[in-house]
Amino acid sequence: MAKKTGRNYSNQRGQVVARRKAKPIKRAVKLPVWGDLGIRLFAALFLIFIVVMIHWFDREGLVDTVDGEISFLDVVYFTMISITTTGFGDIYPVSDSARLIEAAIVTPIRFAVFFIFVGTAYNFIIKRSWERWRMARIQDTLSEHVVVLGYGVSGSQSVTELIERGVEARCIVVVDPDEARLNDAEKLGVNVMAADATRDDTLKAVRIAEAQSVLVSAGRDDTSILIVLTVRHLAPKVPISVVVRANDNELLARQAGANNVINPVRFTGLLLAGSAKGAHISDYLADLASVSGRVQLVERVVTPEETNCSIAQLSTGGRGLRVYRNGRAIGFWEDECQNLEEGDVIVEIVPTDNGKSKGDDPSRGN
Repeated sequence: MAKKTGRNYSNQRGQVVARRKAKPIKRAVKLPVWGDLGIRLFAALFLIFIVVMIHWFDREGLVDTVDGEISFLDVVYFTMISITTTGFGDIYPVSDSARLIEAAIVTPIRFAVFFIFVGTAYNFIIKRSWERWRMARIQDTLSEHVVVLGYGVSGSQSVTELIERGVEARCIVVVDPDEARLNDAEKLGVNVMAADATRDDTLKAVRIAEAQSVLVSAGRDDTSILIVLTVRHLAPKVPISVVVRANDNELLARQAGANNVINPVRFTGLLLAGSAKGAHISDYLADLASVSGRVQLVERVVTPEETNCSIAQLSTGGRGLRVYRNGRAIGFWEDECQNLEEGDVIVEIVPTDNGKSKGDDPSRGN
């Protein structure tokens, strides 16, 4: 979106990128530019070499009107003017075999070389110009997309998980100053931009105000908090999730405008503590966090059909755990959860396809 952590967005390379105008977003191509160009040139040169060898072995059928002798240099010269259809007339075929070779072998090769060069011109000039224009149009119309700022370990894992959860790769934009990381991100089919995420111009270029959500994982807490401040300034209503590693910085991240603050160190501690009290607790917690497990946590708004119902009677068949009402968290055991209201946000556990096939689906017991 290559996976190195702890790298500062303000390092030397990042500063160089920041001083340049932010690059447009791009998507991966199946074959690198230089690889494509190299294959085309090799094919053209190989075909020309074949013609040179044919002319050399049949040089007796050629006539040089200048000195009457056909040298290897004359053969190379004649091959080039023959393939390019220049035809100066100073060297020409006279024997039947030479003319047959020109008609049956050299002419098809001439067309092949011609199409190789025309195709190369189309691919590297017309097509790539069109692709740049198309990506610019996509960038101008980005909306309801997910912006991932920082593609280290956490950022790359989040992009992979988003795609597994059903988010289309074309609806994800990854911003990172490290080209190597972005090469990895491109392989997933997401849009990428090599730029400094702390800069206003960068965030405006990815239409941050139109994003569905923003995920921040810069590798350093100070940089991540600065990015959150910048995002919140440009997009007051967009949900922001940020990764911080120091407990002291969690409050700062929230004050900067983050809606969700994730501390991987603390989460790791919870898993360790859970494993000390039960062999399966940490396994279940990890299962909940990933869509590839047997169950997963889902947050959603109460549907009209669920209004006035109990949290135990969800239309999805999931297990309701908590209701958020007017900014307050209500546990499933509290009386208020027995009468769901319009606008409530529910957190529930639902089985994944894996879980449905292995007995985690609550409806199987009904």
